[in-house]
Amino acid sequence: MNAALGIELGSTRIKACLVDADDPSAVLATGSYEWENQLLGGVWTYDLADVWTGLQAAYADLVRQLGAAPTELAAIGVSAMMHGYLAFDAAGELLVPFRTWRNTSTGEAAAELTGLFGVNIPLRWSIAHLHQATRDAEQHVSSIASVTTLAGYVHERLTGRRVLGIGDASGMFPIDGTDYDADFLARYDRLAVLHAPLKTLLPEVLVAGEPAGELTVAGAALLDPSGTLKPGAVFCPPEGDAGTGMVATNAVAPRTGNVSAGTSIFAMVVLERPLQHVHHELDVVTTPSGDPVAMVHCNNGASELAAWVGMFQRFAEAAGVPLDVDATYDVLFREALDGAPDAGGLLAYNHLAGEPIAGLPEGRPLFVRTPDSRLTLANAMRAHLYGVFGTLALGMRVLADENVALDRMSAHGGMFRTAGVAQRFLAAALDAPVEVAESASEGGAWGVAVLAAFTASGSGTDLAAYLRDRVFTTTGSRTVLPGVDDVAGFTAYLDRYRAGLAVELAAVAAL
Repeated sequence: MNAALGIELGSTRIKACLVDADDPSAVLATGSYEWENQLLGGVWTYDLADVWTGLQAAYADLVRQLGAAPTELAAIGVSAMMHGYLAFDAAGELLVPFRTWRNTSTGEAAAELTGLFGVNIPLRWSIAHLHQATRDAEQHVSSIASVTTLAGYVHERLTGRRVLGIGDASGMFPIDGTDYDADFLARYDRLAVLHAPLKTLLPEVLVAGEPAGELTVAGAALLDPSGTLKPGAVFCPPEGDAGTGMVATNAVAPRTGNVSAGTSIFAMVVLERPLQHVHHELDVVTTPSGDPVAMVHCNNGASELAAWVGMFQRFAEAAGVPLDVDATYDVLFREALDGAPDAGGLLAYNHLAGEPIAGLPEGRPLFVRTPDSRLTLANAMRAHLYGVFGTLALGMRVLADENVALDRMSAHGGMFRTAGVAQRFLAAALDAPVEVAESASEGGAWGVAVLAAFTASGSGTDLAAYLRDRVFTTTGSRTVLPGVDDVAGFTAYLDRYRAGLAVELAAVAAL
């Protein structure tokens, strides 16, 4: 079958997306599997057994929608949550439970490395986790044979190759050109007491368009236990969700950017020039082609909003007028349009986990109002939607102070499916036009399917040209301009939001 399969392991869903390899804008079928992280022993984690349960279930769901099981595929790509820490011994055994991007226990290591390199090393980066384990003299460190990301782990099991796309690799260790920064590697080897040079523990770095292995017999059995799928499909380099989100929104060229909203929320802006200063709110990663990107990453996105929507869905059911989840979102989002521009004085904090940009070591979701605020359903829903973008807006204002040029900002994620609501509020938060493509809700699974098709096409490494000429020629989109009242209202909301972070800190200390 001349099709490309994209698999993305997101925070709440594992998604599979099948596209025509010659026309990746044509989605043939999708499948998904819901999963959730766990807080075990103070560590946010996923059981790796669930990776394979979920991957097989998502693929089987796709096959059911397609109506026939493919015997062969032209190309496959794997994407997953960026960063985090997966350490294996020489036998390929996991040494400690997967530590996801959501953990904020690496502050000492991140601060030391930021000082050592002179660039911001965020708490969630793989090197921060490894160095914290080294600083804490964790027993497993002496047994480490390899460190990788979730996408790299899945890719290696399916192909036998220990490689990583440059975008995902840039969340493990700083990149210079098309590989890990050699000077920084040398500095780290002088600092840390490891049993081997750091680079030997890291995956090989590849850029978009380079073949990254083929589906093996064992890999085919892992993906499709029925035995129908044959080995041989070419793989693109495994990428992080940030990189595939950039592909899914056609935002890989300088002066373009995108926002990805899910369990976390982050903005990516492709840079024309290096940042002038080091900011803890900004980290520099790359596109799947290796171009530098300023990233504003927030650990908390739409999960708290989803919890409130779930409560209203249950109310509708209890009242005898049940609504499915999509209809509930649609009703509540449209209600938010009738809210006051500043959300009537209400504040919603979505911090289920710690949030470095906001200075929060732990999460305490709060809904706050003053006696003179106006508590209505419209204002409450607008406050919750604003709250999804609150911490992101703090970071984006730092980026604006760097005078970074931006011609176009795109957005993707499930919360943009209700047309003109979240998109409108994001435009207000950024004070910039926001574009949402018709394919936006497919997200990174479609993005990595496109990357797989790009590799199979043999088009070289000019990803921006491939997206422009082969993928986004017919894909429709809609753009919303920031409204004057909305911008003023969100600005007032953000001023209160910033001041109210003291309440969040008090809640962390007291609760």
